[in-house]
Amino acid sequence: MSDNALVLERVCKRFGDLKAVEELDLVVPAGSIYGFLGPNGAGKTTTLRMILDIYKPTSGSISVLGHASAMAVRERIGYLPEEKGLYKKMKAWSIIAYFATLKGLSRRDAKNKAFELLERYGLKDFANAKTEALSKGMGQKVQVLASIAHDPELVILDEPFSGLDPVNQQVMEEVIQDMAGRGRTILFSTHVMSHAERICDRVVLIAKGRKLIDGTIAEARRTMPRRIRIETADAIGPLERVAGVTQVLRLGDGEATGAVGERPTTRWELRLAEHGDPQAVLQACFENGINLRTFDQTEPSLHDVFVHVVGDEAREASFR
Repeated sequence: MSDNALVLERVCKRFGDLKAVEELDLVVPAGSIYGFLGPNGAGKTTTLRMILDIYKPTSGSISVLGHASAMAVRERIGYLPEEKGLYKKMKAWSIIAYFATLKGLSRRDAKNKAFELLERYGLKDFANAKTEALSKGMGQKVQVLASIAHDPELVILDEPFSGLDPVNQQVMEEVIQDMAGRGRTILFSTHVMSHAERICDRVVLIAKGRKLIDGTIAEARRTMPRRIRIETADAIGPLERVAGVTQVLRLGDGEATGAVGERPTTRWELRLAEHGDPQAVLQACFENGINLRTFDQTEPSLHDVFVHVVGDEAREASFR
């Protein structure tokens, strides 16, 4: 197999006057977990459907497992669509086995694989239950297992965490990590940044059909200014003159502890240039008699990066 499972070059998709995806370049290395991030309506599902040859791109080229069309390698691909749905009267094991046979497994192998997966991911006791009797979370797990029962090389999951409770979200992360541990390539879309932050090797962030970030989590974090948050009752004018401090923002009043004689405090955010040193800020506090209640130099989360890069459009997305 090629070093890259997916390669997109200058891919565009238009629906009449609507530009759904514009000039998208993307390279997904084989064996990686790649998060495809963006707010609702960013173009994620449209891109995944072009990769799968459900939609034809208006322009540009797509290579899937070394082929110009996913249809040529469809038995090597697993796909979970955004619109979830199961045959209500079929049993859980038979749903998984059915989809496995569509991908080339024999009936015996498909049935054995179905029971193996159901046991591995905590659904053994529901193997003979009709899918209409399953909870939403269990039903979605069955559909995910049906999409990977044939052990595909490339797995594409469109919003796999949508509608799952926290326990089943964790199970979903384990499924993805298990597949990656066996050398499979996983591309999944989400607008919930925490999942991507925990398990992805790389992420691509798009908004309004355009790519804004493409890289590791660490590289994504470096797209926004480094920051320090402090809380103090003292004036902080001297900190504005510390080398590397580019901006000082007042965040609001601090929380009173109720101590007698306590002065009201203020919360501040100091943004630093790339070369800025948080320790220099802390040293300046000591030298200038600025007493600190808190000093926080934690890295920005992927959520923070997303809001910073996407701006107002990020407010439409859901975060957990």
